[in-house]
Order: sequence, then C-alpha cells, then structure tokens
Amino acid sequence: MTAQIIAVIIFALMFVMIIIDKIPRHFVTLGCGLATIGIVFGACMKSTDAIMQTLNIKSIFTPDFWIVSGQAEESSSGINWATIIFIAGMMVMVEGMARAGFFRWLCLTIAKAVKYKVMPILVTFMLMSAVLSMFIDSITVILFLAAVTVELSQLLKFNPVPMVLSEIFCANLGGSATMCGDPPNIIIGTALGYSFADFLTNTGLIAGIALVFIIIFFYFVFKKELSANRSAEVDPSTYPNPSEAIESKKDFIISTVIFIIAVVLLVTHAQTGLTVAFIGVAIAVITLVTSFKHIGYIMKRVDYKTLLFFIGLFIVVGGLEQTGVLEIIAGFIEKICGGNVFAMVLIIMWVSAVASAFVDNIPFAATMVPVIKTLAATTPGADLSVLAYGLSIGTDIGGSATPIGASANVVGTSVISKAGHPVGWGKYCKSAIPATAIVLTIAMIVIKLRYF
Repeated sequence: MTAQIIAVIIFALMFVMIIIDKIPRHFVTLGCGLATIGIVFGACMKSTDAIMQTLNIKSIFTPDFWIVSGQAEESSSGINWATIIFIAGMMVMVEGMARAGFFRWLCLTIAKAVKYKVMPILVTFMLMSAVLSMFIDSITVILFLAAVTVELSQLLKFNPVPMVLSEIFCANLGGSATMCGDPPNIIIGTALGYSFADFLTNTGLIAGIALVFIIIFFYFVFKKELSANRSAEVDPSTYPNPSEAIESKKDFIISTVIFIIAVVLLVTHAQTGLTVAFIGVAIAVITLVTSFKHIGYIMKRVDYKTLLFFIGLFIVVGGLEQTGVLEIIAGFIEKICGGNVFAMVLIIMWVSAVASAFVDNIPFAATMVPVIKTLAATTPGADLSVLAYGLSIGTDIGGSATPIGASANVVGTSVISKAGHPVGWGKYCKSAIPATAIVLTIAMIVIKLRYF
C-alpha cells in the first residue's frame, strides 16, 4: 500500500512539474524515475526484480527485439527501448534531410505549383502537413512548414497565424494515422505489437475521413482572414525559387532515397519481420555513412533531451505498473462501464482527449497502455486493438485542442510568435476546439459502425 501511494505521488509530481514547465522536462522525468527506483522499488518494495523488469535492458539483447518471425514484437513492462531507439534513428534521418534542404524545397515547390495563391497554399500545406506527419515526427514537420509559411506571408502579404494553426492541427491528425506518426502511437504500437499497416487501416481510416472535413472547416473559418490583403500588389519576380533551398544536389538525392527506404521498411516491417528498433538503427547508420563529412553536425542536432525524457517517463510509469496502481485504474474503468465495451472505448478516447489537451499526451499514452491491456484481459468481449485505437485517436487529437497539448503546437506557435504574430489561448482554441470535436465525433461514428 505504501509503495502504491508513493508511486502515485511521484507520478502526480512529475505531471505537475511538466505542466508548470519551470524545469526542463527531461530533468523532471529522470529525477522522478530515480526516485521511483530508489524509494518505491528499493526502500518500499525491496525488489531487485522490479528494478530489472522496469529498466528492461535484457530485452535489447534478445533476437526478437531486432527481428521477429510471424508475430510483431511486444515489449515487456518498463522502458520501451524499441520506441526510444526508433525515434533516435528517425531523428538522425530527419536532421540529414533538413541539412540537405529537403523540407524547404518541398514547401516552396508546392507553393510554386499553386502559383503562390494564398487559399490554394492553405489547402496544399494542410495536406502536406498531414502526409509528412504520417512518416516524420510532427515537431519537425511544423518547424519547417511554419518557417516557410512565415516567409511566404511576408512576401504575399497575408497573416500567417491562421495557416500555421491549420498546419499544426493537420500535423497531429496525420500523425494519428500511422504507427510512426506521433510518439503516443509509437509507444502503443511497440508495446502491443501492432504494425504500420494495422494503424493505417484503422486509425488511418478515421484520420483520412476526418482530414476531408477538417480542410473544409479551416478553409471557411480562415477564408475571410487570409483574403483580407489579397488586393496588395506583389512582384512575381520576388517569388523564391525552390532550387535555392538545395545547396548540394548529391546530398539532396541521397536524403530523398534514404527517406523512401525508411517508408518502405516501415510499411513492410510486418512482412519482413524487421522491428522498428532495427529500422531505426539501419536508417541512422545509412544516414551517417552517406553523410560522413557532416556526422558531427547531424549528431549535435539530435534531440537527446527528448530521448532522456522518454527513459525517465517509462521508469515512472513502470512504478505504477509494478505496484498494481494501473490494475486498480483498469478495474475502476471496467466497473463504471458495466461491461459495455463500446462505452469503455468512448471513455478511454474522450478521457484521453481531454487529458491530452492540458498535459503532454506522451506520458498519458505511456500510462494508459498497461491499463487497456488489463481491461482487454479482464473484460469479456473487449478487443485490445479497438481499445488501443481509441486511445491513439484520443491522445493524438486531444492534444490539438490547446497550445500546450502537443509538442507540435508549442513549436508552431513559437515560430510565428518570434515572427511578430503572438498567439494567445483565445485565438488558438477558437478554431482548434471545434476542429477537435469534429474529429472525435467522426471517430465515434467510425468506431461504432466498424467494430460494434
């Protein structure tokens, strides 16, 4: 009982400190992780096994961690090393692509294709944001997309805020469509053994349907604001040339090929038996070998703080799991649902959405994975995959509702604020909350029609 109480206190303290955001969040999770190991596992439980199971280092040295036959990999409790290694590998690839000018070239090429007209740019950039975020971390997508949007807004004389807000939402929506699109999905997929195709044919269907409605929604919501200065004259000769973004054609071609290889490996990993950890390492090695002269530059730009954040987070959640707290939560959800599995899915989705609107959706997803595993095992008729997809949609889309709900939101609003266009909660939520409600309503309908 004492171990459970302390584990909950450490977890709650971690969440509060992340929300307050006064201390770097990787220090917060690592500190709380050390407290979990020392106080909960050491002083209270006096269990070396709990520590070893949570650190989960042995799993890295098993053959199934890298290549599996038949069934997809499933991580045990504790630190999900597959998630961390995969994200690290994709970070290396993305930094290589960014250095080669891939993202800026893509944005300018699309803008040129629609003849630099504002409303077509809005629609195409929303589509591009969603599609890129299916394969690349949404933070990176928004970082470059928002920067190019600000550049174009200065040239074409329009307010960049509506366009960037639309791009942020579509990045989170696109990220919900695949296993590698958003960190919560990577956590869910690697922990439960779901493939890229599993997500694409389930959450991807919901995201695809919702994207159509969201593009129409943002088009009409922001049309008047984006068309306000349409009469302003712009000299066509000042339009940027996409080719200017490419400093080295060789590096650009190589980074593009590596990206295609990564996509192919991810799409086929259920058939090949290659785990996401293997794919992450392979892509990182290929990137570094082909960019040998720039290894120092690429490695310096990798976001190590996020990787450390994940490690600490998994340890704290492991404390809740080892002490049985998550089983208690699962039992409570099962009790209030009264055996109604559809109600259970809706509760998981909506609670995840509301929680993720105010707290980081990554720790919430990591916390809920063991909960839905317990629910599926103890509730007659409950399908783990349906619970998982409900959790995925809830965390990914709920995080879009407020400026602090997801990392992409923070990055996007920061970019336009630095450009002289600060975005308050009122401005952000005015369009984001209705859009979030639209997607969650569509998700409810699809889940009901498809699974019940």
